[in-house]
Amino acid sequence: MQSRTQSAFLTRSLLLLLMATTSLWAAAPEDGKKETLNQQMTKAVRAFLGTLDADQLKQTQRAFDDSLRFDWHFVPRERKGLALKQMNDKQRAAAMGMVKVMMSDEGYRKISEIIDLENVLRVVENRPPNDTRRDPENYSFLVFGTPGEKDPWSWRIEGHHLSLHFSSVTGKLVYTPSFMGTNPAHVLVDMPQKGRRVLKEEEDLGFRLLNSFTDAQRQKVILGNKSPYEMFTSNNRTAQLSTFEGIPLSDMTPAQQEVFRQLIGIYLNRYHVTLKNQQMEQLQKAGMNKIYFAWIGDTELIMGKDKGHYYRIHGPTLLIEFDNTQNDANHIHTVVRDLTNDFGDDLLRQHYEKLHKK
Repeated sequence: MQSRTQSAFLTRSLLLLLMATTSLWAAAPEDGKKETLNQQMTKAVRAFLGTLDADQLKQTQRAFDDSLRFDWHFVPRERKGLALKQMNDKQRAAAMGMVKVMMSDEGYRKISEIIDLENVLRVVENRPPNDTRRDPENYSFLVFGTPGEKDPWSWRIEGHHLSLHFSSVTGKLVYTPSFMGTNPAHVLVDMPQKGRRVLKEEEDLGFRLLNSFTDAQRQKVILGNKSPYEMFTSNNRTAQLSTFEGIPLSDMTPAQQEVFRQLIGIYLNRYHVTLKNQQMEQLQKAGMNKIYFAWIGDTELIMGKDKGHYYRIHGPTLLIEFDNTQNDANHIHTVVRDLTNDFGDDLLRQHYEKLHKK
């Protein structure tokens, strides 16, 4: 059972997240025109920066070309930037408001529950309430450059099992790399969160697709019996896999194709509909039939007996990795990578080429 101190801490951390559901940035613009997502994001980030004092601003805002922009990870570690625990209530609400602008309701729920799992880990690992390793307030925010539509800029939220990056290049948006993880993947301890599986759909639909394949198809799909301890691309600056492996969408039956599309949709549905539609348009342009599904590890999800499972969705422009191997297959890592445009790389290249031609 949780102590009163732990319960109070859990309640406080949830309240900090719920504060961001207020409609601070929901008002329509004065001219009556519908704001673009980039304008909404710019307004939200400016509002957050406007709540900070000089010292906090120095911690939070860096130059766009600062190498820290590419120094990202999803493990518990000391992070640069301004953490939730260093903010007052107004600042926390503004910070989480930035996140809410960029995510769907489902995506924002997952983020809130991922952060709340730090409270579960404190209990599971018998840590004190003031522990800094499992800390639901140790999620930091960084802004690179000056929010606007003229010059490139970006921002991120990062903490244990969460690393979300949003880049704006002359008004065009990029949301990758984008990492979400959960530990526990399935909460088994006697707590208010018992039974929670934050990334349930990502796991269950992956198994559903795998189990729909014929024996001949499975020979292509299953690459090995031992799942990797970590995603292949981890937190690498650039996501690279040398070959496409598994089975392409073109070699699936119509029913299997529908499940595969649903699985891709689960990942894209985390984000604002503008970002989702933008990614789907890119996938269709590159060719949906060229997207592969591959599996490594156990082929049945049996709690307590599963030794680990991994799958990936790999196309010309997109890579999604799912790995549940650590902690006796109760610890999930997932990442969405744009193989051509992580951190806005392709848009930046085009932007700088255009400037040099002038």
